[in-house]
Amino acid sequence: VQLVESGGGLVQAGGSLRLSCAVSGLTFGNSAIAWFRQAPGKEREGVAGITRGLNTNYADSVKGRFTISRDDVKSTVYLQMNRLKPEDTAVYYCRAQPIGTTTQYWGQGTQITVSS
Repeated sequence: VQLVESGGGLVQAGGSLRLSCAVSGLTFGNSAIAWFRQAPGKEREGVAGITRGLNTNYADSVKGRFTISRDDVKSTVYLQMNRLKPEDTAVYYCRAQPIGTTTQYWGQGTQITVSS
């Protein structure tokens, strides 16, 4: 199983970025996918998640600014991030969990830096 994140980088506050997470090696359409982030000195926290049935959930800190989506044909999940803030600076990870299992697969992470 492999998860590969891309789309990270440096952006000014108020700007936008779109992260992608390409998943291979598992039945993507039968998996829940989520984005997490970890800032320096802080614990990893959940940012957004999307189920097989396209139900979504978001951390309060990103509601109204971030949108998670998935393309089951491309086995890819996206995180559209708008109105970015310096406090969004972190390494962003995607995680896949096949439905009905407790197994979780993680990507290697991609750095987002938001300058003020």
